[in-house]
Amino acid sequence: MSTAKSKNKPFKVTKHFVAFSLAAVFFLVAISTSLSIGSSAAQSRVELGTASTFAVLAGTGITNTGATTASGSAGADFGSAPTGTFTGDTMVTTTGTKYTAVDGAVESAKLALITAYDDAAGRTPSTVVATELGGATLTEGVYSSTSGELGITGTLSLDAENNPDAVWIFQAGSTLITATDSNVVLLNGADPCNIFWQVTSSATLGVNSVFVGHVFALQSIQATTGATINGQLLARNGAVTLDTNTFVNDSCTVVPTATPTPSETATPDQTPEAEETEDTASDERATDSGGQLPNTDSFNWVSLFALGLGLIALGTGIFWARQRRS
Repeated sequence: MSTAKSKNKPFKVTKHFVAFSLAAVFFLVAISTSLSIGSSAAQSRVELGTASTFAVLAGTGITNTGATTASGSAGADFGSAPTGTFTGDTMVTTTGTKYTAVDGAVESAKLALITAYDDAAGRTPSTVVATELGGATLTEGVYSSTSGELGITGTLSLDAENNPDAVWIFQAGSTLITATDSNVVLLNGADPCNIFWQVTSSATLGVNSVFVGHVFALQSIQATTGATINGQLLARNGAVTLDTNTFVNDSCTVVPTATPTPSETATPDQTPEAEETEDTASDERATDSGGQLPNTDSFNWVSLFALGLGLIALGTGIFWARQRRS
């Protein structure tokens, strides 16, 4: 008389179950990695310190040809150190200070420039782009070139997507060269004070080009005839050469804080609905003045891992059911 087989076989960890479990784990890792990359894309602006007041800062002197003008709410100073020469300074009209010799303010600004340059050069992660930026529309982020060089022919558009704090940092492994009549256009609230160009070699701005941003060049900078700069030209070690240029070096745009008006003050006979409206307005004013509402874009990590555990449990149940039926 043969013994009947038991219908309940012990659960075995099969290769299929292992593969399913590993797939669930890799799924979690992939999502976690992509979220980490996405969250690190937003950048803070590069702090300029005492260099912020300079329209032009050089290492081995400034040479100007033609009528150059400079203004701006951040400052419009000109200076160079350790070589303090300024050739053609009488042709420069500025609302700032023209330093024609080495000065303590210039030396302090050079130290701040070194810090800003190193900060910009070290920002990550970067998106690798083609050498030619003309014709592109770029949202905020850190950008570096496949060849090390960066150039603009035609128009480069920078789109803030209505985020006043959007920051662009361009890292050129060698040179930055803009073509004649090239143009940088700002879209949807992009602010010139949040655009930075870190150049490992030298920068050249083309004839009648319109350029936007703060240039940190390790070596020299040349602004050719008629180039307009909405920002700064700051050279760490080399000279800065100018020719009939226009500079505007403004501070960051400050969004005005909403101020309560008498009509917004609750009255004793106010209805509950009106009080609720007032509370909502008060919350909005608090946010405008520095408060922070809950971050609805944050990701629920507990849910993520619960999902992974659920997938593993589902796999376990499926294979257990198959074992029972066999």
